[in-house]
Amino acid sequence: MIKGFKDFITRGNVIDLAVAVVIGAAFGAVVTAIVTRVFNPLIGLLFQADSLDSSLVLTIGSAKLQFGAVIGAIISFLLIALVVYLVFIYPMNKIMALRKKTTPDAELNEVELLTQIRDLLSERHGTSQ
Repeated sequence: MIKGFKDFITRGNVIDLAVAVVIGAAFGAVVTAIVTRVFNPLIGLLFQADSLDSSLVLTIGSAKLQFGAVIGAIISFLLIALVVYLVFIYPMNKIMALRKKTTPDAELNEVELLTQIRDLLSERHGTSQ
């Protein structure tokens, strides 16, 4: 049981997941700062409120329906997704595309690879196909 647990903990994908969680938390802080310090004040200017939480409030009896808070959460989600895409995903896709262009022969399909092996074996044995 202890050996199985040790194997589980030291497996590469568990360590990768732990690193991803830590890096994700750090990136989350950066993205949240961008959204709360830059974009939310701009949105507040549009709605003439300190935040959307205090706008579009409908009171029915003792219940307060805060539509502004819901709209603010949706906008924050979309802004966070946009910042993550523009800051992390888009540049990484560009880097990966450039890396793929620099190594064009790195990815041969199976048929091409087998054909090359066959041709090399034929040359070695002095036969032709």
